[in-house]
Amino acid sequence: MAEERASKAGRLSGKVAIVSGAAAADGAIGIGAATATLFAREGAKVLLVNRTEANAQRLCDDIVSQGGECAVFIGDVTREDDVQRMVEAALATYGQIDVLHNNAGVGAPGTVVNVKQEVWDNAMKTNLQATMLTCKYSIPHMIASGGGSIINTSTVGAVQGFRRGDVGFAAYAASKAGLIGLTLSIAADYAADGIRANSLVAGMVNTPALHRLGEEARNKRRLAVPLQTEGTPWDVAWAALYLASDEARWVTGASLPVDGGQMNLREWPG
Repeated sequence: MAEERASKAGRLSGKVAIVSGAAAADGAIGIGAATATLFAREGAKVLLVNRTEANAQRLCDDIVSQGGECAVFIGDVTREDDVQRMVEAALATYGQIDVLHNNAGVGAPGTVVNVKQEVWDNAMKTNLQATMLTCKYSIPHMIASGGGSIINTSTVGAVQGFRRGDVGFAAYAASKAGLIGLTLSIAADYAADGIRANSLVAGMVNTPALHRLGEEARNKRRLAVPLQTEGTPWDVAWAALYLASDEARWVTGASLPVDGGQMNLREWPG
């Protein structure tokens, strides 16, 4: 399994990482949990940011049982005061911030004609505004400690129009596309300060939020991917680990597809 490939190389040794949207419900492994786990296995001290304490504490206990170091912060990254407290907690606990992985996100069904206003607003707050806020308060401290890596989780839906059956996802696509643009702006604005900012463009990943689709829908998603395999949260987490590490020291402003070839590979008719 992909999650079993973790090495003991300490690729993030000495670094402090914040992971938002860290823990899914019922102990399921999503992108946030997989990323936080790999970060800790590779030597980072990780602040798990989540709205639900029980889920975050369960993940933290698991990381500690594997020999990792982590702490839990309960808050809502769409709220500016919570984000300020999150950064203060990271500094009080670990003294610095080196890596910020913005993973918190929500789906948002609806076309531009029928999407509900509250659904649109929530997608923009959670998928886009929250990242602006976490970067706003983290970047000055990253600069103070000599630089850092910001990793934002986007989706192939940000660069390709898509529907599921008769359901559109205008707000979701727009917010995640905006996230790529925001990442590019951050990369340009803070490169001279040693800040790297990159996006992960995740494809047909089987996250806990998609389990309710059922096996038939999952199989259709798998067959839509050129590699004909289903992505896992660990696939995205390994890419996040690379971008967080010094191995990616010359990589910024990139949108890295983790999608089994979905975004760039097409089968020609005939």
